[in-house]
Amino acid sequence: MIPEPAQPAYRHDVEILHLLVSPAHAYFGRAREGAADVPTTDAEHVELVAGKGIVGDRFFGKAAHMDAAVTVFAVEALEAIATELGTAPLDPLLTRRNVVIRGAELAPLLGHDFALESRAGLVRLKAGRPAHPCAWMDEMLAPGAHNAMRGRGGVRCQVLSDGVLPRGAAVLISPVPLDPDRAGDATVLRPSRLP
Repeated sequence: MIPEPAQPAYRHDVEILHLLVSPAHAYFGRAREGAADVPTTDAEHVELVAGKGIVGDRFFGKAAHMDAAVTVFAVEALEAIATELGTAPLDPLLTRRNVVIRGAELAPLLGHDFALESRAGLVRLKAGRPAHPCAWMDEMLAPGAHNAMRGRGGVRCQVLSDGVLPRGAAVLISPVPLDPDRAGDATVLRPSRLP
């Protein structure tokens, strides 16, 4: 039996800016009531459990979300949206994305395993599907944000290994090259790019 060749690993220096943990949904299922006032933490670090997600988060251990329990989002996308809409800087926590990073394009990760390596060790994830924005973005961020965020809402990921992820400097280890200059670009996803 011939062993399969190892996939190349591309290393990208990133910064983990925010780690959002919230035990309840603020927007989902609340069309009439308005956004819920739920406790939300911008944590210094989060604990991830393989197959379950972020401890204490609303998606942790939920069967319907096992393959998409953690959303990784590029802050450059939010900065580009603010520029396009002519608004003041937008609060990344209002997007309700769990891991907000700077320094890497995310769309090419779809369908691939990748890792975030930090001073706390290595956490492995699988980018399973795009994180589509909800209509609440127009109300919570700025008018027009919902459409502007399409194609750059981040990636929803399955947690593949237990570990701790802190805010600060990290390395994103990817099997595909990522262009940090495209981190804020809207991406049109074609079916052939999805797993």
